[in-house]
Amino acid sequence: MGSTPEFSRREFSRRGLIKRAAALGLIAVPTMSALSACASGDGGDGDKQVDKGKKTDKNPLAVNEGAPLDVVIFDGGFGQQYAKDAEDEYRKAFPGAQVKHAATQEIQTQLQPRFNGGTPPDLIDNSGAKQMDMGTLVGKKQLTDLNILLDAPSYDDPAKKVRETLRPGVVEMGQFDGNETWILYYAYTVYGVWYSKTNLQKLDAQYPETWDEMLKVCEAAKKKGIAGWTYAGKHPYYLPFSLYPFIAKIGGVEVLNAIDNLEPNAWKAPAVKAAFEAYYELYKKGYILQGTPGLTHIESQTAWNEGKALFIPNGSWVENESKKTTPQDFRMAVGAPSSLDKSDKMPFGTLWASGGEPFVVPKNAKNPQGGMELLRIMLGKKSSQNFIKSVSSLTSFNGGTDGLTLPPGLASSQEALAKAGKNVVNPRIQDWYVALQKEKIGVAAIGEMMAGRMTPDETIAKIQRFADETAKDGSVKKYRHK
Repeated sequence: MGSTPEFSRREFSRRGLIKRAAALGLIAVPTMSALSACASGDGGDGDKQVDKGKKTDKNPLAVNEGAPLDVVIFDGGFGQQYAKDAEDEYRKAFPGAQVKHAATQEIQTQLQPRFNGGTPPDLIDNSGAKQMDMGTLVGKKQLTDLNILLDAPSYDDPAKKVRETLRPGVVEMGQFDGNETWILYYAYTVYGVWYSKTNLQKLDAQYPETWDEMLKVCEAAKKKGIAGWTYAGKHPYYLPFSLYPFIAKIGGVEVLNAIDNLEPNAWKAPAVKAAFEAYYELYKKGYILQGTPGLTHIESQTAWNEGKALFIPNGSWVENESKKTTPQDFRMAVGAPSSLDKSDKMPFGTLWASGGEPFVVPKNAKNPQGGMELLRIMLGKKSSQNFIKSVSSLTSFNGGTDGLTLPPGLASSQEALAKAGKNVVNPRIQDWYVALQKEKIGVAAIGEMMAGRMTPDETIAKIQRFADETAKDGSVKKYRHK
C-alpha cells in the first residue's frame, strides 16, 4: 500500500529528545531453512486420500463417515481441551470415525518429517514459537484452500455460510496473494499492554493514556520497588504486540503496511524511530524488571501476576495461560498503546486485534473433508462458547459471547475493541515472514535493544538490513497488502 510516508524531523522533535529501552533474552527458533524444509517437496500423493462420503444436509462437506481423523494441536496458552471437546462432537456426528489427537509445543519439529513423507495430519493448529512458516507452506502449495469450508452451511444455521458467521477480517487474514483461503484463525486475539487494575489503584494511578503519564507511573512504581515493565525476555518477539500498534498510532497504518510489504527504508520511518526511542527509555530509566532478558513468557507473566511489574506486552491468551498464578483480586485488563504526543496520526485506543491460533488442512492430508468438518464444528456456537468459557479468549465466530459472563481480562478486551472502533491494525509480517519476525526482528534486534546492548538507531539499521535481505531472497515468496 504505497511507500513509506515521509514525516518532517520537526514533527518528531520532542521524540528525538527521548532515549528509551528495556531487557532481552534469546530463543532458539527454527531457521528459515528448517522451516522451508518442513514444506519442501510435494510430499504424498492424492491417491492416499480417503474416498468422499455422501453429501447431505447434515454432512455438507461429504465427510467419509468411517474414515479416521488425525488432529495435531499446539499445546500452548489455550491448552488442548477445547479441541478435544470439539472432537467429541465430531465422534457423535460420525460414530464410525476414529479420531487421533496429539498435542505438542514442537509443531515444526514434530511435523516436518510427516510433511516430507507425504503423511501430514488432517488438521493442524500451527501455532507457537516453533510453528511452521505460513508463507513457505503457502508458497510451496502445501495447504488446502479452505473456501470449501467457508462456503459450506454454518453449523448452527444452514441459511448462513460459515464465512458469514466470522468476525470481520478473519477470512482476509487467511489469504495471501489471491482469493484462496489457506488458514483459518480460530481465536480472536487482542494484543496490547496488559496490567492489573488493582495494582495500578495501589499507586493511585489509572492506565496511562500518554507516554509522559506512562513514565510517571513507572517512576512512582520504581520508588516503591516495583518495576514498570516486564516481558518475555527469551521470546522478545512478544514486544511487538504493543510496539507495532504504537508505531501505527504515531505514524499511521501505512507505516506498518510498508514494513509488511518489505519496502525499501520502511523501518527508517520517523514513527519507527520515535517508538523505539520511547521503549528504549524504559530501559535507560531502569523501569524494566531486573532479569527480564532471561525470563520465559511464563516466568515473566508469573512475575507480573506477583506484582513485581505493572505492565506486560501480551495477547489475550494471557488470562488463561497465567490463571494458576493470577490473584483473585488482580482485575486483569488490557490497554492500547499510550499516545506519544499530539502529532500522533491515530487516536488513543488504536490497538492490534486479529485472528490468532492458525488452523490449516494440509493439501496431502488423507481426510481433508474431516479436517474441515472439525473446523466447522469448532465455529459453531456451542464449541465457540466452550472455548470462551474455558480459556478466556474470543473466537473468530462473531457473537460467541452472547449470554456469557466474561472474566475480567476478556471483558477488558471487548471494551478495548469497542473503544478502538475502526482503529484496529493488523500487522501481517508475523504471518508472511515468520523467521524474519521472530528470529531476526524479535530476537536479534528488538530483544538486543531492550537488553541495552544496541541503541535504537543500531537496531533500526539492523532490522532494515534483515528486511532487505528477505526482500532480495528469491527463495522466499513475497506478499503485499492489496
